[in-house]
Amino acid sequence: MVHVPTRCTRIAALLLIVIAPMAHAELLGEDELADVIRKPAIGLYKGYAEFKMAHYAEARQIWTALSERGMGEAWFNLGILAEDGLGEPRDAAEARRRYEQAALAGSRNAALRLGISLQGNRLGAADPVAARRWLVLAAGMGDEEAAVQLAVLEGRSPVPLGPRDRRLAEARRLEADGNLVDAVTAYQGLADEGDARGVTRLAWLYEAGRGVPRNLDEAARLFRRAAEAGESEAGYALSVMLETGVGQARDPVEALRWLKAAAAGGYPPAVEALKAR
Repeated sequence: MVHVPTRCTRIAALLLIVIAPMAHAELLGEDELADVIRKPAIGLYKGYAEFKMAHYAEARQIWTALSERGMGEAWFNLGILAEDGLGEPRDAAEARRRYEQAALAGSRNAALRLGISLQGNRLGAADPVAARRWLVLAAGMGDEEAAVQLAVLEGRSPVPLGPRDRRLAEARRLEADGNLVDAVTAYQGLADEGDARGVTRLAWLYEAGRGVPRNLDEAARLFRRAAEAGESEAGYALSVMLETGVGQARDPVEALRWLKAAAAGGYPPAVEALKAR
């Protein structure tokens, strides 16, 4: 008798693709790519896992397939590859185009990144009018950091802005402008004072090797610290590390716990990934 996989076993099989520890990944075949497309939230999760392992060609293949179907976060991740020249030539104009596609498709991460980056010249000539427009969009999607950036840009305080808010906003602009050494120093100062957002941003830099040597163990330590302080973005990143065994010993049970915590905190990729399980 031919065994017909149930929905649960199909998802489980796809998750095995996501989490199986590999010395080096390979481009997905047609059937595997079709599974990714059928389960886009799981595909996004897998693409991020490949990115963590510095398998940029594999990540780009997955994100391209998902972006062609209008997935905003996939466009956002492709923008990161172009902006930082990961697995492809660095191209600021192409990064901006991808971020714009992402923001228009509903990615608040992309709208925030555009709003910050266009205040400087990281993505081309500074464009404060466009920066404001994208920050308004991100804030309208519920991004609290975008609201702070918008307040700083406009010189007003619709929400109380403490010294740490302003320092984090400045650190993000340093990062967006490519002043990575200064950004690391700024985030480290915030992290030393217990600011969870500063810890999260510092973890991303260690993970990607931006301004510091790439160090996945340190990135995992920082993601865990921020996640334990309630940062849903860090919880999502930690979940992927625990699923893949990259930077952390593999622990699917704990990975699911952090994914649920990140989803409960409203982090959109975590919400979608949890729905697909």
